[in-house]
Amino acid sequence: MNTQDFKRKLTAIFCADVAGYSRLMGEDEAATVKTLEAYKQVMFSLIKQHRGRVVDSPGDNLLAEFASVVDAVQCAVAAQNEFKARNADLPENRRMQFRIGVNLGDVIEEGERIYGDGVNIAARLEALADPGGICISKTAFDHIEAKLPLGYHFLGEQTVKNIAKPIGAYKVLMEPRVTGREKKGQTKGVAVWHRKPVFAGAVAVLIVIIGLAIWNFYWRAPKFEPASKEKMALPLLDKPSIAVLPFDNISSDRDQDYIADGITEDIISHLSKIPEMFVIDRKSTSTYKGKQVKVQQVSEDLGVQYVLEGSVQKSGNKLRVTAQLVDALKGQDLWSERYDRNFQDLFALQDEITSNILKAVGVQLTGGRFVHQYDTTNIEAWGYWVKGISLNLQGKKEGVLEARSLLEKALKLDPSYAMAWNQLAWTYIIEAWMGWTDSPADSLGRATELAQKVEATGKAGGAFHDLMNVIYMLQGKYDEAIAEGEKAVVTEPNEAEYYVFLGNALRYAGRPNEAIANMKKAMRLNPYYPALYLLFLGASYEMAGQYDEALATLNKLLERSLKGELFPLFAHELLTITYARLGQMDKARAHADEILKINPKYTVESFRKSTPYKDRAYLDSLVSLLVKAGLPEKPQMP
Repeated sequence: MNTQDFKRKLTAIFCADVAGYSRLMGEDEAATVKTLEAYKQVMFSLIKQHRGRVVDSPGDNLLAEFASVVDAVQCAVAAQNEFKARNADLPENRRMQFRIGVNLGDVIEEGERIYGDGVNIAARLEALADPGGICISKTAFDHIEAKLPLGYHFLGEQTVKNIAKPIGAYKVLMEPRVTGREKKGQTKGVAVWHRKPVFAGAVAVLIVIIGLAIWNFYWRAPKFEPASKEKMALPLLDKPSIAVLPFDNISSDRDQDYIADGITEDIISHLSKIPEMFVIDRKSTSTYKGKQVKVQQVSEDLGVQYVLEGSVQKSGNKLRVTAQLVDALKGQDLWSERYDRNFQDLFALQDEITSNILKAVGVQLTGGRFVHQYDTTNIEAWGYWVKGISLNLQGKKEGVLEARSLLEKALKLDPSYAMAWNQLAWTYIIEAWMGWTDSPADSLGRATELAQKVEATGKAGGAFHDLMNVIYMLQGKYDEAIAEGEKAVVTEPNEAEYYVFLGNALRYAGRPNEAIANMKKAMRLNPYYPALYLLFLGASYEMAGQYDEALATLNKLLERSLKGELFPLFAHELLTITYARLGQMDKARAHADEILKINPKYTVESFRKSTPYKDRAYLDSLVSLLVKAGLPEKPQMP
């Protein structure tokens, strides 16, 4: 290997493996694999929380790296404590114990991989660790000795395989106390302050604690590389901006994923109602679900200062939630907490987390505006609602019908659950919009009835106004649709979807410039926006006479549609219209030919019926351009 071709760096290396793994597999392969997967998911989540990166995880081994040795050792301690608690619930012969080694060393970086003696030493330290224990190198110890409240036992200079020189090794005792390195004649694990008179030692420790506290809050160095405003894909706004990453489910039961999803959804919803905040849409942050990403990257990708991440674990009626708020521009934690609560206390817990976020970022609310009233107090109904939302968002017929069934179950448990009525109404709107019914008018009528149920609960909020906007728009009641859309964005100013559907209503009402402005707001709130946004924006540019912008947008739409994100016929229709409008008939006819390949029975008459523009003269102009490009106006006679 020619090391000149690769990048070298100093990093903290974390190696782990399972003690007695072969015995466990020999006794019960299925149970061992299940436990291993659950424990590795815990490790992945903790590594992410401590700003580390998983490099590789084959079999029972795991290799990770951290920018900070402190973070690496804290992660190792948290993992071993969590595994100890989990093992207490298992028979002794089925307990799974990891050995962990941590080293600070030089490595060679090749893409996502790391190599070199720094990695090899960490692996040798792992082998020196006790089952359920941690062993660190002298280089790592020298960096954390005075920074973590742990005990250490010096194991001496160890000669290990394939490493030229002996390495100094320390066992981490994990008790919450600060101990110095041991020398000959000292009792192992004895705290530093016990070596001097108690009073003098206590005073000294108090001074150190006060000094550390002052340093921590006023002069602390970044814990990781800060995000750069210059590298941000989108401009940073002049108000506190935040991305809430999907909470990780670290339970062994994948069926509990909905709890983590629901907590993420609710926190974003809480924050979205606060005008003083800028909150990235859940559909953008969901793209990071299950991925190992750095806070710095999230900040720069989405153009935000703050990032919240966390994890959820449910066992019986007990719930453990961790949450950590990071200031990405400073490279520091602002606030972190672990909550152990009963599952029934989930709603109060989510309010507490939201309140702590607002305090941490300095948002001062007046008049008691943050008093979140949940639509239900029934935790089981809430669970059905969370699952229903997820299925509706997928936009697939089978999923939407399953969502309908789940939402109906929620409403049997709590008939006053406004958001469940709201999501149930959407199942009928989606059904009508996607043409999954022989009677779209009946589906729309049912959605209207359900919207009235929402209003009757007395809990109608931004989601209700957004729902009514879409219903009115599909009914051709443009002024009413726009009025409802405007109420929606005022009520919840961080909901990207509300701006999208307000923009669409404005487009159909013949107000394209206002539609464009609203679509751009939606795209800022949801940087990983779906292809549908491009459809609405491109059509608005065409209506506004901004043809260069229209073509650029519609060609992006076509590219993404051909990858399966949206039915490509819509992009071809609008490109046919725009090129014909510009007199570029060869290109217009080429897109018209693509429409007929997709749907040989296509007619311009069907386009007219499915396109509810208020300005009939404008609609007539679109129809004439499609005909001019060679598309049949009516069905051909046999």
